Amino acid sequence: MTETPQVLKAALWMLGTIASFSAMAVAGRQVSFALDTFEIMTYRSLVGLIVVWTALTVTRRWSQVSTRNWKTQVFRNITHFTGQNLWFFAIASVPLAQVFALEFTSPLWVVLLSPLFLGEQLTRTRLATVVIGFVGILIVTRPTPETINIGIMTAASAAIFFALTNMITKRLTRTETVASIMFWLTGTQLIFGLISAGHDGYIALPDATTAPYLVVIGVAGLMAHFCLTTALSLAPASVVTPIDFARLPVIAVLGMLLFNEAIDPFVILGGAIIFAANYFGLVMERRRRRIAATQVNATNL
Repeated sequence: MTETPQVLKAALWMLGTIASFSAMAVAGRQVSFALDTFEIMTYRSLVGLIVVWTALTVTRRWSQVSTRNWKTQVFRNITHFTGQNLWFFAIASVPLAQVFALEFTSPLWVVLLSPLFLGEQLTRTRLATVVIGFVGILIVTRPTPETINIGIMTAASAAIFFALTNMITKRLTRTETVASIMFWLTGTQLIFGLISAGHDGYIALPDATTAPYLVVIGVAGLMAHFCLTTALSLAPASVVTPIDFARLPVIAVLGMLLFNEAIDPFVILGGAIIFAANYFGLVMERRRRRIAATQVNATNL
């Protein structure tokens, strides 16, 4: 009886995730004509650091911020900084729905890269998941010399760096608090942004037009990850993931209404196949763990 309310709460948190990611994409598109990606990331990190700093101070949780894994924290945030810059470049270059569809390939890259970074085995089931997802990628991109461009390539590359970020984050959560990870995220990426944006000696300042969008990007970026993490704490990933897929049709409609982007049925179809691959992998992984737990219990008996 208590499971259903938890699932409903998770669904509500996922609505916040969808709204936050969508708001960040729209705001990112709006400021991309005035600021480059490094400048956008600089201001996003500045807003995020102010929010995190305030939250840690108000809740008196500074003791949770640790330096014991600072090298891993820095490496994690280099990968995230790279992926986020590629993502902001992509949303200014290709239709938003196409970017989101390719972003959903990140879990597939986790499957491929986890043997190297997490020591996990690449089973036949996991390999089948990747193959199915790759079919979806082909449908989304429909690669020809005319359709493959820098925007598509950066969107696909962003998913790889997000996968690396997720794997390193998984390792960090074994010893680090969310407060510590978020502080290192915003703090180090502000430094990376200042260095990258100011390498030519000039950083464009926000004006009355871009400043509100930059605040939206900074706050929405934090809220998206907070809502997603909270949803996953309330319900299994196999329940949360289907709700997350609603981001694709939502951003497709927003792209149509706000930027006159045509809704491409192939992007929706390819995204659905990528989602199906991810969901299949989640279900099979849950089944594998259940069987393994049953075998351990039987052995103990």
